[in-house]
Amino acid sequence: MKAVIIMGSKSDLEFAKKIAEKLEYFGVEYEMRVASAHKTPEKLLEILKEYDRVVFVTVAGRSNALSGFVDANTSNPVITCPPYSDKFGGADVFSSLRMPSGVAPMVILEPENAALAVAKIVALYDENVRRKVEEYQKVKKEEVAKADEELRKHGGRS
Repeated sequence: MKAVIIMGSKSDLEFAKKIAEKLEYFGVEYEMRVASAHKTPEKLLEILKEYDRVVFVTVAGRSNALSGFVDANTSNPVITCPPYSDKFGGADVFSSLRMPSGVAPMVILEPENAALAVAKIVALYDENVRRKVEEYQKVKKEEVAKADEELRKHGGRS
């Protein structure tokens, strides 16, 4: 099982690369594509038909029709990871959160966490990915324990 990262435009590439880098860490195969639900809906449908049993990750800001469109046209999991925008005070994220009934892409705001969610889905079928997820979680727990230990050495003062 692999991930297909679909960007609404090429301007989303740098953000999508952050997801891809973490997918590589977990050993999850991926492909990147560009299609717009607003501008090229036919092309987007063609792309969706190319893949079976994948996890789609959608990366689109502003009016995020991409994620809902993808989710409504596949039975595969869809994770949307919209790039944060300072425009409109970040309110454009609501277009990723408010979906009509029957449309349920999972929204994850941080690229690293989007990759982790993909890896956990893939880990249901791939033992190597499962081990990488468990290793990642162990490292994160150790980071917290180390931070607590360092803080305690200084009497709770920084």
